[in-house]
Amino acid sequence: MSLKTKLASGEVAMMVNPNHPSPSLTEFIASQGFDAIFIDCEHGMASPERVQDMCRAARVAGIDTIVRPEANHDWLITRYLDAGAKGLMVPMIETAEQAQQLVDTVQYALGAKAEAITKIIMIESLKAINNLPELLAVEGIDIFFIGPADLAKSLGMPGKKFHPDVKKYVFEAARLIVNAGRYAGTSVNKDIAQEYVDAGFRFIYEHANAMLVAGAKEFQKSFVLKK
Repeated sequence: MSLKTKLASGEVAMMVNPNHPSPSLTEFIASQGFDAIFIDCEHGMASPERVQDMCRAARVAGIDTIVRPEANHDWLITRYLDAGAKGLMVPMIETAEQAQQLVDTVQYALGAKAEAITKIIMIESLKAINNLPELLAVEGIDIFFIGPADLAKSLGMPGKKFHPDVKKYVFEAARLIVNAGRYAGTSVNKDIAQEYVDAGFRFIYEHANAMLVAGAKEFQKSFVLKK
């Protein structure tokens, strides 16, 4: 089931960042019941060739790939579409004009096939939060993703993405997005995922490294040395 189909069915779609530019890890994560693989070219190390390899592995495994380009540049977006990305999650979108640029670039690059691409904009600053009504008016954006880490920094609370004061902005943004009939997304962890789903988020995101750390700690607590 594609990411768009999962959302349209009213279910929660889950995306995982593999944290390592690995086609084999991409394929394995796809087998664990998630809906999309996140390939981070803004902060990650994947080259264009490796992005293409990961997109190919995900396609074979039957899961969507969402690429975050380094910036909202036409040539970068076109590059990752050519590499096989099924979606784009563009950072630091603050104005309706910037959101429209993403829609127009995908349309130009793919023509009639543009509708199949999941287009996600990242709301990561107080300016973007204030401009959310204008952003929501842009047709063609599929998911409005609230980035809590950069939003916390914009609010003067760096490193506190789950602080109650940050969550107020995140949850209010979700309310506006949902009331506009659009899909809201954000970053979560296993301890708070339910709270965010209850707040209206239907697209949630976590890192494979965080899952590995949690699993490692659980395993290490599973036995004791008896003397």
